[in-house]
Amino acid sequence: MDYAVIAIGGSFAGLAAAQALGRARRRVLVIDGGQPRNRASAAAHNVLGHDGKPPAQLLAEGRAELARYPTATFRAGTADAVTGALGAFRVLLDDGSAVGARRLVLATGLRDRLPDLPGLASRWGTSVLHCPYCHGYVADRTLGVLANHPAAAHQAVLLPDWGPTTYFSQGRFPPDADTAARLGARGVVIEHSPIVALLGPAPALEAVRLADGRVLAIAALFTVAESEAASPLAARLGCAFDEGPLVPSIRVDAMRQTTVPGVYAAGDAASPMHSVTLAIAGGVIAGVGAHQSLVAEAAGGATAH
Repeated sequence: MDYAVIAIGGSFAGLAAAQALGRARRRVLVIDGGQPRNRASAAAHNVLGHDGKPPAQLLAEGRAELARYPTATFRAGTADAVTGALGAFRVLLDDGSAVGARRLVLATGLRDRLPDLPGLASRWGTSVLHCPYCHGYVADRTLGVLANHPAAAHQAVLLPDWGPTTYFSQGRFPPDADTAARLGARGVVIEHSPIVALLGPAPALEAVRLADGRVLAIAALFTVAESEAASPLAARLGCAFDEGPLVPSIRVDAMRQTTVPGVYAAGDAASPMHSVTLAIAGGVIAGVGAHQSLVAEAAGGATAH
């Protein structure tokens, strides 16, 4: 069975794109492997009207909403390959089956690579965090920044609004004079002895042990995880990428179309800024863009792409 649009990836961006298309009464299929990037997070924030809800609950509610539209279908699985071009794409799934579509929405997301540090992985999403805007709303807790990326110092400059902050350079990312001055102006303590272990009953965090033997009380640790595309499909299709502050993102125009005709992209893989709200917004725009492209094609418009 073929579709007007296939959304590859069924987290917030993919579901939002599909909902826009389902409401336009277009046949749309969402293919999802069930591994959303924020699956370790207990709560999503800055989602107006849903602040504090578990991401899994939000996604379940989104799938239930999508199911109300008879032209929308959700399918568990992984898209292994895409062939074809504008108007005649073919998506090969991990079960060996294939489905066709006239347009694609790539909502394939990112995958985080965590620092190799004892006790970190078991705390990821609870007391080891990546975004203060998503998870920083804690009062008077001692916070730390584990430097794992050149952007870590910028993160440390932000964090004092949420609590007293220590910047752990790990001996890898010592701040230059200007950065040290900015950290000092914000009251950030700079610590060069590397963290070697996280302490306390996981997933909570009570303290960190340093290489020199000291133990410092820390209630939450922020780090900029290294990220990579969770799927190679955009690159294999020939989509162009733009360099970003953390990871390259799929290049899109105002309607979220990539540089490959008929292929749209939304979510973390197609934006330099990452959040549930931004993924939903990008997904809606991608769905609308794909729909308008189909309409223009049917009407013989020159902008049908």
